[in-house]
Amino acid sequence: MSALETLAAVNIQGNLGAIGYGLAAIGPGVGVGIIFGNGTQALARQPEAAGLIRQNQILGFVLCEALALIGLVMGFVYPVPS
Repeated sequence: MSALETLAAVNIQGNLGAIGYGLAAIGPGVGVGIIFGNGTQALARQPEAAGLIRQNQILGFVLCEALALIGLVMGFVYPVPS
């Protein structure tokens, strides 16, 4: 049996939403890393603006995490038909 026939014979079981969420979580993870990395650089360069920088960091973090939660919910909203 060739590799192509083997792949064609595979029957995928389970919820593909879990795989979709795993892929969707990459974006917010990268976004949070960028937010806090750049925020740390900004605090090192301009410590007198710490309040404003921290406020913007928290806002960016909340928006990125909201995207991750939306990705989690979409797996339940659009289930894979059986």
